[in-house]
Amino acid sequence: MTLADLYSMMPIVITGGGALIVLLCGPLLQARSVSWISVVISGSAGVWAAFTPPALTPSFPGVAFTPLAQFLIPLFCLSAALTLLFSHGYNERRGILGEEYPATILFGLFAMCLLPCATNLLVLFLALESIAFAFYILVTMDLNRVESGEAGLKYLLMGAVAAAFTAFGFALIFAGSGTMALAGALAATGNRVIISAGWGMVIVGIAFKLSLVPAHLWTPDVYQGAPAPVAAFLSTSSKVSAAALLLILLAFSPPLAELRAPLYALSLLSMVLGNLAALLQSNIKRMLAYSSIAHMGYLTLALLTGTREGYAAVLLYGAIYTAMNLAAFGAIASLSLDAERDQIADYSGLGFTAPLRGGVLALAMLALAGIPPTAGFIGKFFIFYSAIRGGEMTLAIIGIVSAAASAYFYLKVVVHLYMHRSNAAPPAPTPAAESLALCCASLFILGLGVFPAPLMRIVDAAMR
Repeated sequence: MTLADLYSMMPIVITGGGALIVLLCGPLLQARSVSWISVVISGSAGVWAAFTPPALTPSFPGVAFTPLAQFLIPLFCLSAALTLLFSHGYNERRGILGEEYPATILFGLFAMCLLPCATNLLVLFLALESIAFAFYILVTMDLNRVESGEAGLKYLLMGAVAAAFTAFGFALIFAGSGTMALAGALAATGNRVIISAGWGMVIVGIAFKLSLVPAHLWTPDVYQGAPAPVAAFLSTSSKVSAAALLLILLAFSPPLAELRAPLYALSLLSMVLGNLAALLQSNIKRMLAYSSIAHMGYLTLALLTGTREGYAAVLLYGAIYTAMNLAAFGAIASLSLDAERDQIADYSGLGFTAPLRGGVLALAMLALAGIPPTAGFIGKFFIFYSAIRGGEMTLAIIGIVSAAASAYFYLKVVVHLYMHRSNAAPPAPTPAAESLALCCASLFILGLGVFPAPLMRIVDAAMR
């Protein structure tokens, strides 16, 4: 191991070491100080990764700082930092105190930083499941809500089943190829029956992580029961990391005809049923949960193409979707009082009584609907463009129609914000930390909607 190897792995060292420091020193410090320290740790790891050139060779056995890692690690770190900022006032109002909350977010971030650096199946699996373990804890963090414990139990049970499928799938791929290295295991030409069976198991496990139909039933309950900032982190970084895992596997593998049918069905069912179910929801977190199922269907459509354009669209949309959902759940968290505003009707008139937070929530809804000039339009455009270029015309048309139908339930929130009156007491003033996080997410949504070229260049570099 050289100094250059250690230098390239510093984002992983910073997040892992930072998590331990926060956990050990947290009892000696005030809660807000611990939270700000965690934000600094996340930001430092992201900045380090952004300015570190990718390594040409593995830095450690099974780990290499790839161009994909240089793209994803700053994205995950930014998501974690904004989640921690959203949690400042929310946790104080809900009585979620202690150093275990920021420490668990950092432990999850550590695993997210490790996942795109993995070069063998074992490290990839350990990183994926370490992310899941962090969220099992975070979802149940609100001890004063029965729904939080129920959501955590459902997530744990379903996650254990998904982990078993994924582990068995990786084991079959190893048995068929004779190696754990991604390049050798996924490119092996012999024992295709065993390797294909392994792929089938892996697809089942990843379908759960991405909330693809029919492995989606846990999603609405977990989103509803989890604290709003946790739901923001879960719906963004967790989903993007699972999509990145599938992208890594597909990129190392030769074209497999047997994967087309399951990916096609998963994408089709998720886009259609996700949007149809969201149309019926009156609970805003359940609505966003079902809409996330549809959005993961869009990502699967781009992956299905098997082209470089499709894979680039996945990374582009993953970054944009992260900003959109962070803005949406961040506004929900900031507008929450002693109890969360669960119903869409609870947001009536908040566009006037809380203009910043109401405006950010409205902007997030418009972006999720794909309305220009927001970044959501750019993301959807490249998803469907790559699908059409990749020969998936029928599925792309279905996706476009379902995305157009989704505008109804997104705009319903905007209508309540600005066209309905409310007699409820106005929310408390926005804390500075939450205002900063909301403004960052909003600038990202608007900036990329008007001028997406910088992010597209970064995505192009990550695909090398």
